[in-house]
Amino acid sequence: RGSGRCKGQPRPAARGEGLMDAWGLPASAVIGGKEYRINADFRDVLDILQRLDDPAEPEFVRWQVAMALFYEGYEDMPARDRGEAAEYLARFINCGREEAENAAPAPKLLDWRQDALVIAADVNKVAGCEVRALPFLHWWSFMAFFNGIGEGQLATLVSIRDKLRRGKKLESWEREFYRDNKDRVDLKRPYTAEELAQRHRLEKLLEE
Repeated sequence: RGSGRCKGQPRPAARGEGLMDAWGLPASAVIGGKEYRINADFRDVLDILQRLDDPAEPEFVRWQVAMALFYEGYEDMPARDRGEAAEYLARFINCGREEAENAAPAPKLLDWRQDALVIAADVNKVAGCEVRALPFLHWWSFMAFFNGIGEGQLATLVSIRDKLRRGKKLESWEREFYRDNKDRVDLKRPYTAEELAQRHRLEKLLEE
């Protein structure tokens, strides 16, 4: 697995990339003919994913916030270029791969925030170091480590979630694991904007 030595990466020098090269680590994007530096560290992208997954905000707002976090100088980007910018961001998050047209959304079996500790532990094993201590680690490099995860706690969590979603019978050890770790296995459903507003109203009533 990991080499035991993981010193992170220097931040890549900015170079314009209209298309993504799977063997490169893009540090900038050319949008509407202009080059923008991008925030490509894995922590930046995890923050962006969290914002995009926030049901308390309208989708348009989520994407505006995500692009402002991703592109340096986004506030000066012409409105006509922002659709292209959103497509580039989506492709970057997907490590340069295009989503299949009309592909059905995959079922959610993992949550970057809820599963953070388990993900970090397994990624660290693959990387051979504590990746959270690195000053910079490109999102694509982080995902290469993530995709190298084999058997372990994360695989167990995802497998049990998938079986429960499909109504499949759990093995005896899986039932025992689920019984002992139900709060970890069951994905927390985020509050919608309406639910958050109702919760705040109830909290105010309780404070009176």
